[in-house]
Amino acid sequence: MEEAKKTKKDRDDRVGLGGLLIWNSRGISTAIFVLVSSFLMIYCTDTLKIPAAMVSMILVVSKVLDGITDMFAGFIVDRTETKWGKARPYEIFIVGLWLCTWLMFSCPTGWSTTVKCVWIFIMYALANSICMTFLTANGTPYTIRAYKDKQIVKLTSYGSIITMLAAVIFNIIFPTLMAQIATSASGWSKLILMLAVPLTAIGLLRMIFVKEKYTVDTGKADGEKLKVKDIGVVLKTNKYILIIALMTFVFNFVTNMGVNVYYFTYIVGNVGLMGVLAAAQIIVLPLALIFPKLIAKFSTINLMIAGFLISAAGYLLNAIAGGNVGLLTIGGILTGAGTVPASMLIGLVLIECGDYNEWKGIHRMDGTMGSINGLASKVGAAIGTGALGILLSAVGYSGDAANMPSAAITMIRLLYGIIPMILYLLTALTLKGYKLNKMMPQIKADNEARRAAVAEKEK
Repeated sequence: MEEAKKTKKDRDDRVGLGGLLIWNSRGISTAIFVLVSSFLMIYCTDTLKIPAAMVSMILVVSKVLDGITDMFAGFIVDRTETKWGKARPYEIFIVGLWLCTWLMFSCPTGWSTTVKCVWIFIMYALANSICMTFLTANGTPYTIRAYKDKQIVKLTSYGSIITMLAAVIFNIIFPTLMAQIATSASGWSKLILMLAVPLTAIGLLRMIFVKEKYTVDTGKADGEKLKVKDIGVVLKTNKYILIIALMTFVFNFVTNMGVNVYYFTYIVGNVGLMGVLAAAQIIVLPLALIFPKLIAKFSTINLMIAGFLISAAGYLLNAIAGGNVGLLTIGGILTGAGTVPASMLIGLVLIECGDYNEWKGIHRMDGTMGSINGLASKVGAAIGTGALGILLSAVGYSGDAANMPSAAITMIRLLYGIIPMILYLLTALTLKGYKLNKMMPQIKADNEARRAAVAEKEK
């Protein structure tokens, strides 16, 4: 009998390859959107001829809007109740995400610089402040209502292979397609459309096939309805989400600077070799296969700390590599391997933050947890891209290899090596303050006991 129960439990914890593919379909779509967005700066500066500093201002101003929409998107998701569930309906925003992305990269060159800036701002804001905001806010609530604990670990760990493989394939193929197709404004529009159509279809798969099956306690013992003021309550009560948000900010600042294309254009001298570097990173994919065992032994947060230290070593190699493709490849492998835990396992620590909220007797606010982290992600990405433009403008970046000042070359080198190395070392140190990994056994036990008591009382 005991063996039969164990077999049934193991069967219930299974996900299957099909389940992994379907669940991570939207993750693939949004991951590639983030990668495509990192090329916005060079599209604006080299194709639309917009000054880098002006592009930076567009990104920074759009984040003011993001700061408003992010917090309230999570709150809206947390309050939602529909026949399709709490979070599932918001997957539809993937359509708007790719439509706005295509329009963003389809700006007519005949417009004035001011009109171009307005167009880029509107499309970038719609894509990020509205569409991506709701797609980020619904992630954790959707996950915990569609799968159980062990399934979630497997989905996050093994599913990261699928998402990362898609990103690697993109990084291999896109530079070549960019060199062949994106040689003009119309070429950019065509290239992005080639991506937008299939990635919209792929991104809708989990909304179509994955239902919300489980009811999750909100965490508020007295059943009080969620209010706007609860956003402030959770920020005051839960310092751990702020630590995670800081990590996410730095991670996205570094990975979205978009300095890679400048480095390979002006230091290596061959932008097509970015594909070679991306191909080499495939060897880190098997790491995700052992994540469940590593998480059980060391905890998710410790894997993230180790990852940032490994990435810092990779950026040190980048700093001394110059145009040596061999060293750059090793550096790229290390930076890629190190960022896997932070990029692929973030959902697990967000769930821990929700569990902590419940344990403290406040609303779980899983959507809001996702929004706080999403805000940090997008602000980090925008400031990273914006900082690149401002710093390059400050050192006289010309956009012309023949007339490129040495100060611009030095800045590109620093942004590709020393600066991200320092930021990642500081991030690893900050993550030492995250203590929930040690508290989770007690938190889970207490939460389960409280839920059982509530269920018994309602009988």
